[in-house]
Order: sequence, then structure tokens, then C-alpha cells
Amino acid sequence: MKILFIGLVWPEPQSSAAGWRILQLVEAFTQIGEVHFACAAAKSKYSFPLAERGIKEHAIVLNDASFDAFVEGLQPDIVVFDRFMVEEQYGWRVAEKCPKALRILDTEDLHFLRLVT
Repeated sequence: MKILFIGLVWPEPQSSAAGWRILQLVEAFTQIGEVHFACAAAKSKYSFPLAERGIKEHAIVLNDASFDAFVEGLQPDIVVFDRFMVEEQYGWRVAEKCPKALRILDTEDLHFLRLVT
């Protein structure tokens, strides 16, 4: 089974709770298959070294047809979008090129759903 994570940024678990959480999800998915992480952002000195954990890293280009060829060649079984805007940018391309892939939107940043008492 192939799992593709598409991130807005490369995970930075030392910089944010979101970075820590996405890394936890990535590592959990390594238990069920081959994990790939794709991102259009540049890496920083705080980016987690995913390759050291056996996760395949892919630099992608935002709003570019090269992503279509990439995802069609990879043919992931599961695609996880780390933010709503990432799903908006790539979700339609994934649906078109990999119609059988399960698409998951990680909603950890939907702060407006918090209960305020």
C-alpha cells in the first residue's frame, strides 16, 4: 500500500504542534505501507529528516501539471492533505489521476470548531 502526504510545509516538529502532529500521522502510516511526503515549499533547517525514517520525500511544484504526472506515476492508495488549502490545490488533480485513492483531509488546524465556554 502506498500513502502520499501532501504538505503545505515540510514537517517541523520542533517549531509547531502541527508539525509534531503531522509527523505522528506519517509515522503511524508507516505501519501499513510505503509512505511518501510531497511538498512545494522549500525545506528549512528545522525540517524533520523524513528520509532517515524511510519516508520518501518529493519536491513538487504548486499549480503545475508536473504534479499530475507525479501522482499518476505514484498511484497512491491513500492521499493525506495536511491542510484545507492543500486539498483545494491538489485534491482535484488527485481525484482525476487517482480516482480510487482514499483522500483524507487532516483537520487539525480547523480552530473555529473549538468549543468556547
